[in-house]
Amino acid sequence: MQTLWKKYANVLVDYSTKVKKGDLVIIRGDALAQPLIQAVYEEVLKKGAFPIVRASLDGVNESFFRLASEEQLDYIDPFTELEYEKIDKIISIGAPYNTKNLAKSDSAKLARRSKATKHLSNKLLQRAAEGKLDWVICDFPTNALAQEGKMSLYDYEQFLFKACYLHLDNPVAKWVEIGEQQDKLVEYFNNTSKLRITGDRTDITFSTVGRKWINCCGSNNFPDGEVFTSPVEDSAEGGIYFDFPAIYRGNEVQGIYLELKNGKVVHAKAEKGEDFFLNMINQDEGARLVGEIAVGTNEMIQEVTGNILFDEKIGGSIHMALGSSYPETGGKNQSGLHWDLIKNMKNGGQIFADDKLIYENGKFLI
Repeated sequence: MQTLWKKYANVLVDYSTKVKKGDLVIIRGDALAQPLIQAVYEEVLKKGAFPIVRASLDGVNESFFRLASEEQLDYIDPFTELEYEKIDKIISIGAPYNTKNLAKSDSAKLARRSKATKHLSNKLLQRAAEGKLDWVICDFPTNALAQEGKMSLYDYEQFLFKACYLHLDNPVAKWVEIGEQQDKLVEYFNNTSKLRITGDRTDITFSTVGRKWINCCGSNNFPDGEVFTSPVEDSAEGGIYFDFPAIYRGNEVQGIYLELKNGKVVHAKAEKGEDFFLNMINQDEGARLVGEIAVGTNEMIQEVTGNILFDEKIGGSIHMALGSSYPETGGKNQSGLHWDLIKNMKNGGQIFADDKLIYENGKFLI
């Protein structure tokens, strides 16, 4: 396992964030991820960079949302502000003890905190778009994640390693190959201006005029496997149904149906968790706008695990995020929310680009 964590760390440091001598690198992680945190720390040191470890403890976030006053929910400490201004690389490693630890937290408090930290997220995305910051998020296998995915820990480890191509002798070479394949999709999409998605209870269009499609092949997310853009903010028109569970901060929402007009959600309902969903999309003005539209391409991920890092990459799916968009695509929407909602496309789903059918039943036709 030590060899595997070293391989994992090598990919995160050398490939995903491209750490170099003199970089200031924050390594964030839950305490359960200690083997991977240490491996990343050692790789950063070998690069001649300056690692800072930020390890979080189980229960701290739960206590915060239970006890924090409105003033405390709105407060951002100056050290965190400075980190977002000065840091060169961020490597974030998820390893939850309990994926549901915030499920009973006050959703109004969660929304207020998201609104308070919105400018930090915007700063991170803007610095990344300017090439001043590289970041990646990944996971360390834990019993909580395995249980959420209805697997044993051993099975979940194997699932994670294969989704990341860490079972291969040279995972970086595989991600480079995936990147080259997806470059062709991105090039095609960048020469189109309208996207239409149809399927179960779904017929929705977006304008992508002047927007850039992005090839995701292991840089910001690990595992990866998607192509995405941020559509023109006032362009989304139609209805869309999401049949995969949507999980945000430990809260699960199912059967989401949205109607959009002039880019904005004008009607929303859910078969489960509707109150929580509405609280999240009402947190600020940008939360009802579309920040991202994407196609998942990772064929090693075929099962819903309840973990958005993996689920949004499912080969044969699309996802649409409400809230903040990505500046590198040309997106302008800002929000404290960025919630990816996932739709299965293998059951008759279609994608049209400039009225040409290019994708059907989970497969590209181009």
